[in-house]
Amino acid sequence: MDKPIKSYGLDELPDIIESLGQPSFRAKQLAQWLYVHHADSYDQMTNLPTALRARLAECFPLHAPSLAERRISHDGTRKYLVEYHDGTCVETVAIPSRSGDRLTVCFSTQAGCSMQCAFCATGQAGFERNLVPGEIADQVLLAQNDMGRRVTNIVGMGQGEPFLNYRNVLAALRILNDPQGLAIGARHISISTCGVIEGIERFSHEPEQFTLAVSLHAARQSTRDLLMPRVARYKLPDLKQALMRYVKKTNRRVTLEYVMIDNVNDTDRDLEALNAFCSDLLCHVNLIPINAVEGSPFQPSDPLVLDQWVQSIQSHGKEATVRDSRGSDIDGACGQLKRTKCFT
Repeated sequence: MDKPIKSYGLDELPDIIESLGQPSFRAKQLAQWLYVHHADSYDQMTNLPTALRARLAECFPLHAPSLAERRISHDGTRKYLVEYHDGTCVETVAIPSRSGDRLTVCFSTQAGCSMQCAFCATGQAGFERNLVPGEIADQVLLAQNDMGRRVTNIVGMGQGEPFLNYRNVLAALRILNDPQGLAIGARHISISTCGVIEGIERFSHEPEQFTLAVSLHAARQSTRDLLMPRVARYKLPDLKQALMRYVKKTNRRVTLEYVMIDNVNDTDRDLEALNAFCSDLLCHVNLIPINAVEGSPFQPSDPLVLDQWVQSIQSHGKEATVRDSRGSDIDGACGQLKRTKCFT
């Protein structure tokens, strides 16, 4: 028995089909059953020969995830607990825009997270395992089916550090971007990293125009090390140089995510450091009032501080926005995702 079929990317399916002595067009049919029709068994793949279906089932098991639970926010956001065949669970969030013209899905790339950021619920439970390409794509498909409408945007900002699961994440993005699949445009696909420099360098060489976001959260080294201890080895000057190279290589703007925490990273010195970090960098700053996490001492910055920061960043020639956090009443907002077996 080989690995489960969803462990493979789209570019690997032709080799699987060839190894089973089948013509190459069967690979496209298989991909459509997996990621367009979202088949949960080979028996459903009626345009594949019976013998091929039997061989696939024998050699490449097909595991379908399930929605263990679902919670619906007053603002229309939905949070899902997705359970895989081995009992591993992750959380996924579907966020309809207030205007109704977009549906964004925030997906997880790992079960749990090893980064242990001080303000994030995911890291409190530790790391379990990486997700394979099909498991990542399935989160988007499950959310789309439940919402009953097409997903227009996806963001890898759920549980896990995407660049510590690089190969599987990129394979999943290509499944979701495939014009014969979900056909989500590359510019509507964003990946957020804590600042793993090797991943940023690698991402800059990908041919697709995926969007890069970086969880900065502090532009003073001592504060960032306190909030994000597992990326302390990536020093801020080195991170900025990596981002400068990324922009030069791709000609694409970077989004800097900054969780605003009262009296921790929102002082005048922090603002001055952030403006200095942004200088000469093609970037957009997304300020995020911290959301409540059980057991955390952190509190959100005063709205007046947020206004001051937006005005200051804009006065330095950079775009700055305050994130409209959605789903906080169902623990579905930034930093609130866990991987519990059931919601509490």
